[in-house]
Amino acid sequence: MIIELKNRKNQKVVGELEKPSGALKGTCIVQHGWGGNRKTATVQIMKEAFLESGFQTFNFDTPNSFGESEGDFEKSTLTTFSEDLEDVVKWAQKQSWFQVPLALAGHSKGAYSVARYAENYPDEVAYLVPVAPVVSGELSFEAYRRRDPEGLEKWKKEGILIRIGKGGDKKIQHWRQMEERLNHNLLPRAKKLTMPTLLIVGSKDESCPPDHTQILFDAIPEGKKSMKIIEGAPHSFYEKEEQETCRQIIKGWLAEVTKA
Repeated sequence: MIIELKNRKNQKVVGELEKPSGALKGTCIVQHGWGGNRKTATVQIMKEAFLESGFQTFNFDTPNSFGESEGDFEKSTLTTFSEDLEDVVKWAQKQSWFQVPLALAGHSKGAYSVARYAENYPDEVAYLVPVAPVVSGELSFEAYRRRDPEGLEKWKKEGILIRIGKGGDKKIQHWRQMEERLNHNLLPRAKKLTMPTLLIVGSKDESCPPDHTQILFDAIPEGKKSMKIIEGAPHSFYEKEEQETCRQIIKGWLAEVTKA
């Protein structure tokens, strides 16, 4: 079922509510990464893993991205991503179809958003799955500098970066969007993530590399956390084998943590 709502800026947000085939075990809200949409392969796999595990899912297009929601990609920041996720969660909790427990899953910037929400509202979130998470602005700069130091300096000097996405979308990224990331850091409040938390990252992820995910993992309290590295996988999971591995990791973890 396609559903439309409004965020705090009165922008249209488009999402899709899907129900599992069997008994309903809870609700999972899924958020994609920067410059993506709810139909990208990585978030589809995450969504399917929750559906197959008995959760209804609400997978939405973040505004200021490339889905059906309103907005302008040039205005997208980690702040807007996080605010939109919060708006969707608060809205969903008021709907007649909503059922606890609440699970949150996200990819990249979406992974940052769901973790930040869980830090802000730990009593609301029962299960948390950040995939290839942005951990902090500082670490994001470090990752970019590792893979393309000259490109980073060029972007900073010129103030703008133009890329053509896999779907042919023209992605204009302003340096101020990169600088805005420095306002964000999951680490100081990671101790709030006491709910069952599953971190997933590809071994060849250059945008949000495994060692950065490990830093976040180490900052989360012991007891209910897990981290899995998908060998050979990059930041997004394009290959069928990577996708299936991600699906099985999430399903296996859910089977364990949701035991009666």
